[in-house]
Amino acid sequence: MELKNVLKKNCMCILQSTDKNEALMELIRLLVESGEIHDIEKTKEQILYRENLMSTGIGLGVGIPHVRIENIDHPIMAIGVSPDGIDNYESIDDDNVWLLVMIIAGEEQHKEYIMLMSSILSKIKSGTTIEDLQEAASAEEIFNILAEE
Repeated sequence: MELKNVLKKNCMCILQSTDKNEALMELIRLLVESGEIHDIEKTKEQILYRENLMSTGIGLGVGIPHVRIENIDHPIMAIGVSPDGIDNYESIDDDNVWLLVMIIAGEEQHKEYIMLMSSILSKIKSGTTIEDLQEAASAEEIFNILAEE
């Protein structure tokens, strides 16, 4: 599963919220507005349930909220950059989270799900990607940074 095949410019944004749950809702609404998901309540319930089990703040300013949901036929992503950072994310390193990468896949898409998580982590850790994303001022800039080969 190639990252560039899943990325969509209309599923990226500069986050307005500095609160974890509000930022997650911004990304969920983005997926609804883009037509990628249709059941906002079910998605919200699943994402928040997953976050309550254990925070998806993996350190280095990155959070990767992720779930597998029935009736999803292809993996989807929403990406948000928070210029001010989200201070209540409960990241593993206790730092603010400024990059959220939401991944939603179908219940049976185990391989695709893992490959997509691996691809985004590899991309984020390569070169100056982290710094470039922190400086992004628009969805188009975020897309161009991540879609770059």
